[in-house]
Amino acid sequence: MSLNEIANQLVAPGKGIMAADRPSPAFKELMQSEGIDHDDDSYRNWSELLFKTPNLNEAVSGIIMTDEQTRMADGRGEPLLPQVIERGMIPGISPFTGMVALAGSAGETVGSGLDGLRERLAEYAGMGVGFSKWRAALQIGPGTPSYYAIEANAYVMAQVAALSQEAGIVPIVEPEVMLWGDHTIERCYEVTEFVLSRAFEALYTHRVDLEGTLVKASMVLSGNECARQADVDTVAELTVKAFKRQIPAAVPGIVFLSGGQSDYHATAHLNAMNAKFDLPWKLSFSYARALQREPMAVWSNRAENVPAAQAALHHRAKMNGLASLGLWTEELEREALAQ
Repeated sequence: MSLNEIANQLVAPGKGIMAADRPSPAFKELMQSEGIDHDDDSYRNWSELLFKTPNLNEAVSGIIMTDEQTRMADGRGEPLLPQVIERGMIPGISPFTGMVALAGSAGETVGSGLDGLRERLAEYAGMGVGFSKWRAALQIGPGTPSYYAIEANAYVMAQVAALSQEAGIVPIVEPEVMLWGDHTIERCYEVTEFVLSRAFEALYTHRVDLEGTLVKASMVLSGNECARQADVDTVAELTVKAFKRQIPAAVPGIVFLSGGQSDYHATAHLNAMNAKFDLPWKLSFSYARALQREPMAVWSNRAENVPAAQAALHHRAKMNGLASLGLWTEELEREALAQ
């Protein structure tokens, strides 16, 4: 299958991506913050719950995994990655090893993990992994993100994208402009547009095939501490405006990160963009918490709660699948929950 065919399969109508690539130490911290007891099998059990949810492939085309998860076996000792493929979904990999301090900057960061990446990507491709995802995390604040941090992160993301395509893996480039802060939506728009412009300049320089590339983008939002929170229609309008100015139509699709939004807003914003605008690329989702927050609360690390947690995951995936078509409504949400 060509890179373009894989990319288009990942943004097939009514489908999006589930980001399950939270490393086990961060997963343990999340469970503790949610007041859920953690044990040695929790990470495996949670991964198995996600990957084996019945009929998840109706709305989920691919799953982003950690290196540990790509090598993980379920409770019966059977590898999980082949089961993801058997269930009609494409396994993806987040090959970076975390954010590290960007030398010479005032606390800004860049993704790490380039050492040996060519060899690791070749191994992942041999395992059946179809796409990669590499993140930049850019914070809006006084003097940030700096031009230096934007350029450094764009260069690294483009290098990873080129190496991924060399291995036959579709790269997902994720230049995240983070939600945290008191900035206005207008400031977020300015930063988002500039960040995207530099990211695509770097992709061009690195000879990345845009037809075989996806973008994982943050929405244009008011900072979470901003006194004036933009409404759903304004978020949709400014996000689409920034994307149309900076993301070429050659890119098959853009998948959003939820970035700290509530489940409702992550779905409503995505739906508004697809319902109200004529778009040159597919707009879908690549959510982590906006898909998994409710299922984790239902699960609470209890085996007897797995079916109910999987039903909650299937519901959230289905609602976002509808939103990727511009067909979600609050009434449909209520009706599905009432069933």
